[in-house]
Amino acid sequence: MTPVEEHGGMWEFDPRTEKWSLLPPSSPNSTPIPAGRTYHCTANGGKDAVCIHAGCPEKGRLSDLWAFSVSQKIWTELAPAPDPPRGGTSIAFTRGRLYRINGFDGKREQGGRIDVYNAGANLWSSHSFVSDGVTGPSPRSVAILLPVVVSGRVYLATLFGERDPSSVRHEGAGKMLHDVWVFDVETKVWTKVETQRDEHPNPRGWFDGEVLDAGTVVVHGGLGESNDRLDEV
Repeated sequence: MTPVEEHGGMWEFDPRTEKWSLLPPSSPNSTPIPAGRTYHCTANGGKDAVCIHAGCPEKGRLSDLWAFSVSQKIWTELAPAPDPPRGGTSIAFTRGRLYRINGFDGKREQGGRIDVYNAGANLWSSHSFVSDGVTGPSPRSVAILLPVVVSGRVYLATLFGERDPSSVRHEGAGKMLHDVWVFDVETKVWTKVETQRDEHPNPRGWFDGEVLDAGTVVVHGGLGESNDRLDEV
């Protein structure tokens, strides 16, 4: 699959005018820019930064991490994440650190480890856990990771995702999950969230989500197990 190549440009949406504009890097010919890619992930990297991580160039997979300064329009390459390189991984920024989990390395779904990037030191560390679906989330890709604050405590929520890839790769849908897990960043303990209603979103991957307010997560779209594109919220 050939990625869209926009030479380090990033698209910005203005909600006041409801218009999109392309933000090109200020010096694309003299400063490094990230390679074009698909199946990467993005996250807020602080006050003035947008981070992109990993994904698939035309061949292979990546483990690099880049930050884009919106005000200066400059890319900075940061320390790469621990191997293996992957696509369909998830990152989230909270309390000055970037967290990475899950993904697909070309052979299997990744799990059992949270990698943590310390921006001040430009270093990664890792925390391993049992990814058995009982004490911790099972391996998956094309899920999401979101920072959620509940009663003053910071959690990372990971939702849904693909647990077993399709035999025809990107031309079909694999086996999907519909579980929800939260990770306490202080105690490093996972808790499976049990819903209070029988109604819940169908299993899916390749979707997106965001935090609306304290403890509330909204999920939109995605790909179901029957290879159907979903559009509900």
